[in-house]
Amino acid sequence: MSKVKKILLGVFVVLVATQFIHPAKNIAEGIQTNNVAAIFATPEDVKAILKTSCNDCHSNNTIYPWYNNIQPVAWWLDHHIDEAKHGLNFDEFASYSPRRQYHKLEETEEMLNENEMPLSSYTFIHRDAILSTEQKETLINWTKNIRRQMEATYSMDSLVRQKK
Repeated sequence: MSKVKKILLGVFVVLVATQFIHPAKNIAEGIQTNNVAAIFATPEDVKAILKTSCNDCHSNNTIYPWYNNIQPVAWWLDHHIDEAKHGLNFDEFASYSPRRQYHKLEETEEMLNENEMPLSSYTFIHRDAILSTEQKETLINWTKNIRRQMEATYSMDSLVRQKK
């Protein structure tokens, strides 16, 4: 057997073997008591937008596509979801400090205004996750309203990091 055939056979064996190794799925059981809606008014239209365009990556429950069963795609998706949840997890939002909540809402508004979310790599396949101008405005207004509520409750010094 030639050297090239041995290398190709080795690569094939590794690819087949990886199909049996899967990361844990991002699926939580029961009610998420730290969900953003537990502490802030979240209208049904906002909940619907979050469910369709945000929660697969930014919550404790992902609806996995069929191709998640193919390696190394499952590892890539797992890494992507972990990074997204580290940045913002709507199911853990109530556990954040008020300063972090406020900052995450500012970041959400900024990313929506700059068309950075949802990611194009996500909307390429999930066409229903593409946000219309009206949906973006709905989310932006929701984040602004929550921040106004927070400003009325907390001092601005406790919400905004002071620049030195």
